[in-house]
Amino acid sequence: MSTAILTGQPVPGSSLEGDLRSLGYDVRIAADPADAETMLAQVPGDQRVAVVDARFVGHPHALRLGLTDPRFALAAIPGALTAQPAGRQALTRAMARETSASGGFAVAVDSLADRVVTALDDDGTDVHRPELGSLVAAVPADPQARNEARQAVAAVDDEAVRLKSAVKSRDGFFTTFFISPYSRYIARWCARRGMTPNQVTTASLITALIAAGCAATGTRAGFIAAGLLLIFSFVLDCTDGQLARYSLQYSTLGAWLDATFDRAKEYAYYAGLALGAARGGDDVWALALGAMVLQTCRHVVDFSFNEANHDATANTSPTAALSDKLDSVGWTVWVRRMIVLPIGERWAMIAILTAATTPRITFYALLIGCAFAATYTTAGRVLRSLTRKARRTDRAAEALADLADSGPLAELVARIAPNKFPVLAPAVAAVGAALVVLAAWFDGPGWSVVLCAAVYVVLSGYAVSRPLKGALDWLIPPLFRAAEYLTVLILAAKAEVNGALPAAFGLVAAVAYHHYDTVYRIRGNAGAPPAWLVRVIGGHEGRTLLVTVLAAVLSASQFSVALTVLAVAVALVVLVESIRFWVTAHMGGAPAVHDEGEPA
Repeated sequence: MSTAILTGQPVPGSSLEGDLRSLGYDVRIAADPADAETMLAQVPGDQRVAVVDARFVGHPHALRLGLTDPRFALAAIPGALTAQPAGRQALTRAMARETSASGGFAVAVDSLADRVVTALDDDGTDVHRPELGSLVAAVPADPQARNEARQAVAAVDDEAVRLKSAVKSRDGFFTTFFISPYSRYIARWCARRGMTPNQVTTASLITALIAAGCAATGTRAGFIAAGLLLIFSFVLDCTDGQLARYSLQYSTLGAWLDATFDRAKEYAYYAGLALGAARGGDDVWALALGAMVLQTCRHVVDFSFNEANHDATANTSPTAALSDKLDSVGWTVWVRRMIVLPIGERWAMIAILTAATTPRITFYALLIGCAFAATYTTAGRVLRSLTRKARRTDRAAEALADLADSGPLAELVARIAPNKFPVLAPAVAAVGAALVVLAAWFDGPGWSVVLCAAVYVVLSGYAVSRPLKGALDWLIPPLFRAAEYLTVLILAAKAEVNGALPAAFGLVAAVAYHHYDTVYRIRGNAGAPPAWLVRVIGGHEGRTLLVTVLAAVLSASQFSVALTVLAVAVALVVLVESIRFWVTAHMGGAPAVHDEGEPA
């Protein structure tokens, strides 16, 4: 149970006590600051506590935003502040100082809660202040001001604001105009029935898996059903985030489930389409795997660029200024959001083409669209990186090193032959990636590819032997992803036996899950996966070398079996460790986070 300490006697006719109880607070009334300090000390340290001025006037949703968001240790709105266990020590110190300053007597003019927030600011303590917009939150000093505040509350529909704020402020065209106008009401319906975002997320996954099963039938009716179910799965995917924002139900586990299930849904659907096409005599597994590789590499570009620049200093460029200027023109905003093919547009295109055409046409359109989007976004980010004068931090360099996923072989090379020319790191990584991919493409399975993979190991270790703080060092992780995934795809395709490409699809899916899991851990400030996990599964360079060796020494059918075994082994190791980590973090009370969805 959370505890709210009202400072001063409640104002007759005020709904404040009822509003606080509806938010889950046990309300206690303090006669003066000294009494409030005593009550604060009596609240168990593992509980949330709030200090609220009894004269507060405002919308219930303003109180909800200020006092119930689980993501912040300390939060405040005018006349009220709250502290979770992580912020209790700072609150106690500030409260003691303010009580001492006032001599323990009640102050009729100013607000104790606001004074404590000011003291926290003076201490340099981070206090979250939610954006209230048109919502009212005030502490009137006299009856006239109180009457005006009440009139302002009555003039704004609290529920309408709450519904509007449930929708992301920045979303794609399809989501904004075809999903959110009604999905927000589904979110409210779920909230009023006590449903959680995680339950809706799970329902979205199940719906997408059923859609993939329908696509796997290979019939026109199955394809139509698959398209409809995929759209409905996306509606639920939007609903879970809107439900989290509507009811402020954020959690570490929920953010992880939402992010990983999005990838699982899309890639399972690709597999369903490939199975359905095979039933009709058309083998599109290479296209399905290519689509997964391209989409995953796009995401890694987004993640790497953001991690490299989100805390960089002097982080400006003419290219960024031009981008901001274009966004100031209404229609260009929507065009720019659509051409990067975000998840809403992408899933809508896949669903419509599945229902109306064939899996092959669907994959062709997906590959062309994603290739254009990847070229557009990557080119823009390269230009920004070359024109901005940014100084990147040690944290950014560490995040890029974690995203690189270098294994023991690359680490050995980095120790033996450190890179003395850091400006060349992306070029070295690009040369290594191109070498192994082109060798696989032109030579197929054989020892020449193994030799090129060995050179790739050396070059990849050399590329990451210094902190990745260069202007284009964020390109290194996506280059490594492309090298590994494409090598597996090409060698499986060159094997020309049934089962090789589906096995390669499974292997890339398992490895991609590991890479996404690394991203979500970094986003949640949980650090990278443990070093032992990266060593056990070999790192990107170790797996690439292993696959080329297997392709060289085994027959085509044996290679297919080996890919399957490797896929199962990698999947088991990374899934068990990932699930253990996230469940443990959730049960251990890790700070709540909320993922706002993929950036492209």
